[in-house]
Amino acid sequence: MSEETEGRRPNPVDLHVGGRVRMRRKLLGVSQEQLADSLGLTFQQVQKYERGANRVSASKLYEIAKTLQVPVSFFFDGLADPMNGAEADDAGLHAEKVVQEFLTTPEGLELAEVFPRIARGRVRRQVLDLVRAMADEASRDGA
Repeated sequence: MSEETEGRRPNPVDLHVGGRVRMRRKLLGVSQEQLADSLGLTFQQVQKYERGANRVSASKLYEIAKTLQVPVSFFFDGLADPMNGAEADDAGLHAEKVVQEFLTTPEGLELAEVFPRIARGRVRRQVLDLVRAMADEASRDGA
């Protein structure tokens, strides 16, 4: 529908919905090709939806929800409610973005599945310290 054009950014709601589509698809282990086939689309169109470059129509969002076995409202979870007039706070938006980016990577998804199985809090903290140290080193090295 609305292709991202030079100088224009995708609408934040389209980015959010697309990210939620991607997250749910990955949680189910469904490829972009599989989702596209079930919707009668090309995988490139699914990519554009997930990036927020193209808007998902209401009917297509309904089909995606059915295919990915979630209510349509799932794709809007985490957005500010337009009826109460309150905007989402920056901290909440940042947290949602971090979680979404983490879960859309294969490693993040696997970590999210196995990390809670580490029963000892001390060991979980050590894993977190290790990851922090690696990230700090990578940022110092410019990687």
